Amino acid sequence: MDSAGRLEAATPRVFWHASGVRAEQRQRQLRQQAATVWLTGLSGAGKSTLACALEQRLFREGRTAFILDGDNLRHHLNSDLGFTAHDRRENIRRSAEVARLMNDAGLIVICAFISPLRSDRDLAREIIGADNFIETYVSTPCAVCEERDPKGLYQKARAGLIPQFTGVSAPYEVPPAPALTLDTDALTLAQACEQLFRHLTPRFL
Repeated sequence: MDSAGRLEAATPRVFWHASGVRAEQRQRQLRQQAATVWLTGLSGAGKSTLACALEQRLFREGRTAFILDGDNLRHHLNSDLGFTAHDRRENIRRSAEVARLMNDAGLIVICAFISPLRSDRDLAREIIGADNFIETYVSTPCAVCEERDPKGLYQKARAGLIPQFTGVSAPYEVPPAPALTLDTDALTLAQACEQLFRHLTPRFL
């Protein structure tokens, strides 16, 4: 269902005002096709680092991209949300809606979210649109992520200070058929970024 349909169904007294500029026109002006690269994986897998590297690569190629990072959005748009199952789903829903709007503006959006549940990632795909949604599994093993522990979260989770922590006390559901799988333990950052860039090139660039 499109944006107008979802909105009308939820709030019948609110009406969708269409832009006079079509999404196709914006993309043609930017010389790219809009897409959302959805990086999913455990904390410490390297999603944010990979997102930054891809954004820089796209910028050097003259493309217009923007990162939506899970931690960054929790500082602002999603600062009212906790880490219950309901709040995590709402976090993904809001973030996907922002990505969809950015796609409508013709941008390539790079999302870095743990997003551990398949149902939540499926919700993001539905909101953004399957044609624009590039699910990328950063498959770095939990042991490697915990060894890195750049934010000290695994240590706190093991000490019982963080309940329901993905990979320790909460599950991560591996994507059954991601568009791309990248293991940042087996690949260098440059190699992972190049694989992702080349995956985008035939269709979106």
